[in-house]
Amino acid sequence: MRTRDRNDAQSYLKLLAGKRILIVEDEFFIADETRKALEAAGAYVIGPAPSVDIGMSMIDDEQIDAAILDIRLEGETVFPIADRLHNESVPFVFATAYIDANIPEKFGGYHLCEKPTALAEIAAALFLPSRKFQ
Repeated sequence: MRTRDRNDAQSYLKLLAGKRILIVEDEFFIADETRKALEAAGAYVIGPAPSVDIGMSMIDDEQIDAAILDIRLEGETVFPIADRLHNESVPFVFATAYIDANIPEKFGGYHLCEKPTALAEIAAALFLPSRKFQ
C-alpha cells in the first residue's frame, strides 16, 4: 500500500471514533471481526443483529449513527432495515459476499462493499459527504 493510501485509510478510520454503528450480520465470525475492528477504531458497536427482527428492535432501542448491513440473513433480506434507515436519514452500507446481490433500484445509491471489506472504505462511504453515494 502506498503511503498516501495508508494515510487516507488512517484518516477515514478516524471518522468512526465515537460513532454508534449498527451491525446486521448473521455470520458470527464476520460479525465478530467487524465488531472488533470498529471498536479498535473507537466506534461503539450496536449488535450484531443476526436477523431483521432483532435489527429493527435495536433501531427502536438505540441511537444509531450508521449501519453496516449484510444483504442476506438466514433466508430473508435486510431491505426492511435499509428502508427504515433511509427514511430516518441514517447512512448505511451493504456488505455482502454476493456479487449479484439484486439490490432494489431505490438503494442503488448506497455503497456496496464485498466481504471481507476494508473498514476505511466503509468509514469513507458512511461519513465523508464527498464519498457518499446516497
